[in-house]
Amino acid sequence: MTITTKMIKNTILALGFGAIALTVMQRTADAGSGIRCSGPYQYVKGVGKIATPYCEDKYLARVARSRGMKISNRAVRLNPHAKQDACDIAGHDIRVSGICSDYRYGGRNR
Repeated sequence: MTITTKMIKNTILALGFGAIALTVMQRTADAGSGIRCSGPYQYVKGVGKIATPYCEDKYLARVARSRGMKISNRAVRLNPHAKQDACDIAGHDIRVSGICSDYRYGGRNR
């Protein structure tokens, strides 16, 4: 059997479409299994809404951004200094005062 240029092109094309289909399926599966937050609360199947650190950090970043701070959810979640800065900016806001209680002056860790 002789391998022709057309066979090689068809194989590469099929592999390319397969890779694209796999990527689309992966992203669709990831999107469906993500954490769903409502403010500082996470939806938990069979339980309802509970406060989780992930959703609290996401909510804190959103409130800090609403007060003019340029900060990402990831920065608040992974960097204690960024979380401290977000609490300095927005910690007096009633929406996040509980989340920032350990980071504000007079908190348990100070």
